[in-house]
Amino acid sequence: MIEKLIKDYNHPEKPEVRVRVGRFAGFVGIFLNVILFVAKLVLGLLSGSASIVADSINNLSDAGSNVLTVAGYTVAGKPADKDHPYGHARMEYLASLFVSVIVMLLGIEMLKTSIERIVNPTSIEKHSTISIIIIASTIFVKFFMSLLFRKLGRHIDSSALKASFADSISDVIATSAVVAGMLLTPVTGPLTDCIIGCVISIYITIMGIKLVIEASNTLLGKAPDTEFIAEINRKIRSYDGVLGIHDLVVHSYGAGKTFVSAHVEVDSETDVMISHDMVDTIETDILRDMGINLVIHMDPVCMSDPETNLLRDKISRIISDMASEYSSPISMHDFRVVKGFCSQTKILFDVTISNEMPLTNDMLYHELFTEIKKINPLFVLILTIDRDYFSERYEQEE
Repeated sequence: MIEKLIKDYNHPEKPEVRVRVGRFAGFVGIFLNVILFVAKLVLGLLSGSASIVADSINNLSDAGSNVLTVAGYTVAGKPADKDHPYGHARMEYLASLFVSVIVMLLGIEMLKTSIERIVNPTSIEKHSTISIIIIASTIFVKFFMSLLFRKLGRHIDSSALKASFADSISDVIATSAVVAGMLLTPVTGPLTDCIIGCVISIYITIMGIKLVIEASNTLLGKAPDTEFIAEINRKIRSYDGVLGIHDLVVHSYGAGKTFVSAHVEVDSETDVMISHDMVDTIETDILRDMGINLVIHMDPVCMSDPETNLLRDKISRIISDMASEYSSPISMHDFRVVKGFCSQTKILFDVTISNEMPLTNDMLYHELFTEIKKINPLFVLILTIDRDYFSERYEQEE
């Protein structure tokens, strides 16, 4: 059914399909929440039930959340322009944050109301059978909405729709608790409804806080998924002529807007035009297969000089021992040996360390300097230390 309503539904990797799915979900949410709002408002006014009127306002706020979702996807689907050269896809993350904040605030407000009713108990409000039936029936509508948001959210991996799912399922739980309170309160007393309200509101608040943290992390630039990084590494390393990869940096500007840069080591004796053609092929293939805009910096490495290779192996063992000692991954790249005047030899290389490394850059340099001097006191060490985002993953690929 959904496949017929949304063009190219089975191609969620396309940005335009992502926008269609998000907008469809938002419009369905607006339509159903407005219907629930009107039905509950009319029933509440006719029956004189303050709780039903209050519940109708909650549906109106849910419709407002869906409006944010539609607006977020509408803006996210806009093409790049002069002021936003990477497009507007991150607006989806902002919509997710707004909806998450609404869920959190709803939980806090419900908790506040429940506590006030415990401190200042009121008389038991009587509800007619028809009121209970109508309120209970809305649970099924909300449950349908939650299933729809979950299905579509998973289909396009949308944080905004995941937040809408959490909002809907929270309403299902909250309304179920309201109905339970309507049935139990006349028998067990007014505190029953208040206690149920406290438990449910705490659950909703915690869920909202988790959603806010998740949405905020995405906007702040959290580290990409380990499998994503490993796949890029495997893909690049699969090409003949690639000796190593380092300084991998990922920038995400929203779904379908991922930019990656990496340094790739190649044999310095290979014709530069051949190596350059290989790099172009890698960039083209990854854009086609993974939808990633990749830029590769080519690093030539000497592999034919026995003395250089011997020194590389010795220093690589020193670095490996340090990584084990401090339980923190360290990788080496761009290794070069420059023989100078009076047997003085310069050793130049970069090391990449993770943010978990306990040593400062100066301390790390001093330890490496001391160990390398043991090989030959005349060596001059020229070292560059990079704090890399994914060095712990490179360690697994070596």
